[in-house]
Amino acid sequence: MTMHKGHRQRMRERFRKEGLEGFAHHEVLELLMFYSHARGDVNPLAHELLDAFGTLKGVLEARPEQLMAVPGVGEETATLISLVIPLFRRYQACIREEQTRIGSREDAKTYSVSLLAGRRTERFYVLCLSAANKILGQRLISVGSLAEVSAYPRQVIETALNYNASSVILCHNHPGGTLRPSADDIAATRRIQAVLAELDIRLMDHIIVAGDDAYSMMQHGDLGGIRQDGAARRLYKSGKEGSP
Repeated sequence: MTMHKGHRQRMRERFRKEGLEGFAHHEVLELLMFYSHARGDVNPLAHELLDAFGTLKGVLEARPEQLMAVPGVGEETATLISLVIPLFRRYQACIREEQTRIGSREDAKTYSVSLLAGRRTERFYVLCLSAANKILGQRLISVGSLAEVSAYPRQVIETALNYNASSVILCHNHPGGTLRPSADDIAATRRIQAVLAELDIRLMDHIIVAGDDAYSMMQHGDLGGIRQDGAARRLYKSGKEGSP
């Protein structure tokens, strides 16, 4: 009992002074569960959750019913833990609302990561830009399985026309963790690029997101002539990245 006396208060004070940087993964879960367990030692439960889901990321991405399958995890704890990532997405959405212009490749990557990080299934978005590269709007085109997502040219075209877009950026995620585009990704993107070009709408890039990382097809030469497109170069001229 003496070992844990004042433990919660010390943890809270440590967080207020230092943030989460020095916290181990089980300590992050402990701190969170202080607010669903009014008393008692939650350290063993934090370790049980990590054992059950493998990583802190796995715990935070678990569905409430999966969390409640772990002995000791009730509805309040499951709800609290499963709220973390949706709350982060809402925060990122607020950032996107404030960001009205894509001025560099890094902007495009950051925006794409904010849309797709932590998603369990593949999602495909189209982001519409004005002639001044201001964000006009975005649309979720499709939701796929863990293995694949279909990129529908007709829906991309309809979205671009509805927003009267001068250019578009595509983005989708790979929950499996690989950043590299598949042959199907490249082929589908080039088909969309060709159809957009017929309507004088420029495909500026296709961003692939895996975890917190992002891959630019334009940067790596996957989109044929797009790297020689002057407007695309101007869009990304302020980006600070190395050569492909």
